[in-house]
Amino acid sequence: MNSGAPWPTLLAAEVRVLDHQRKLHRWARTEPARRFDDVFNLVCDQATLLVAWEQVSNRGAKTAGVDAMTRYAIKDDDVVPFLEELRSKLKDGSFTPLPVRQTTIPKKGGKRRVLGIPTLTDRVAQMALKLVLEPIFEVDFYPSSYGYRPGRRAQDAIAEIHLLASRSYEWVIEGDIKACFDNVDHQILMELMAERVGDRKVLRLVSSFLRAGVVEQHGGFAASLTGTPQGGLCTAAHNPPYEKCRVMRSVGPSSLVTPGSGTERCT
Repeated sequence: MNSGAPWPTLLAAEVRVLDHQRKLHRWARTEPARRFDDVFNLVCDQATLLVAWEQVSNRGAKTAGVDAMTRYAIKDDDVVPFLEELRSKLKDGSFTPLPVRQTTIPKKGGKRRVLGIPTLTDRVAQMALKLVLEPIFEVDFYPSSYGYRPGRRAQDAIAEIHLLASRSYEWVIEGDIKACFDNVDHQILMELMAERVGDRKVLRLVSSFLRAGVVEQHGGFAASLTGTPQGGLCTAAHNPPYEKCRVMRSVGPSSLVTPGSGTERCT
């Protein structure tokens, strides 16, 4: 797309992005062995970045990364110049993600969950990646998978359990992968992504987010050699393919029931 071309309206951008997503989803579904070798141009598309901005600016608008910039720092008249600068850096390869800002939120039982908050610019770039990659990987999920999928939620999984429990199933097994996000192997994850995506620019961009590092709460810097921080948009895209291919295919069902798991009889 010509860099001097006018930016589309939000409505036109949403229509264009939806059309891209439908095509990617259809091609991925009808050609299971297909590798997508030319999708970076879609990540940098004006429409993709505009929709990415709209979605990011409506989520966590008050949350800042290490640069202390929130959505409110970008006035309406500054949105297009902001996106144009990001687009230019993505296209010429000069874009480099900043480290995420470490913070914590409370969990049940008095524990704390560690989050990594990307900068506003990085969140927009991550969302652009998500808009393009999600339709491709979505077709490879198991029908019984509900986590981090568009149009699905925990209540849907509960409803399916109720349905199955009414049809002769008697037991529910609850399991958890300890520190799953912290232990994602970057090399394995990138190999799995490369099975579907052959565009090296996209793969390098994803890898750069994985290796961006963390600015810890006390001010120190920690390299991110493994794992993907919770709090970034890419976490939702990274974990399910990794969990499906690396975990569910490498252990037997009996191995999933550990001392930390729970079982409950359906009554």
